[in-house]
Amino acid sequence: MITKSKEIEERAIERVADSMCVAARTAPKGKGFDNLVTMTVKGGVKNQLVDEMRRIARTSGVQFFDRDATCVEKASLVVLMGQKVVPMGVPNCGYCGFANCAENTKENGLCSISIGDLGIALGSAVSVAAHQHVDNRIMFSIGRAALNLDLFNEKISIAYGIPLSVSGKSPFHDRC
Repeated sequence: MITKSKEIEERAIERVADSMCVAARTAPKGKGFDNLVTMTVKGGVKNQLVDEMRRIARTSGVQFFDRDATCVEKASLVVLMGQKVVPMGVPNCGYCGFANCAENTKENGLCSISIGDLGIALGSAVSVAAHQHVDNRIMFSIGRAALNLDLFNEKISIAYGIPLSVSGKSPFHDRC
């Protein structure tokens, strides 16, 4: 049996994406609260992300959404990570800009510690991709499109996407 490079690379990207989600799950979390949601998308769902990113670019005039959509088109798959941002109840914190968690909740604020947890999880995930030599880039624009499309089907407040590619030159380096 012969397995050619394209098939090998596609299988490898899926394994790496799974490992990225595991690394994100096991990343440290504030007060041990795990409010992270991860998933991978490809095929038709990935194309929906591209279409939504292009729609955002057209309607908002923010052209980096279109640029990033081109990057997603070139990716084999996308890892999505979202956070259910809830106040952590950390006394004397105030990082969110409110006096305490009760005030944050009353004003529909976002907990900085919870958001920081997502950042740590993203860093853990991309370190796995980098260690496996899979091209990747964390993109806000993908997360915004995923939230608009309600891909998480949960109360996610903030999300990012990480497109993955294996090719002779990273499609994300020059930002397409």
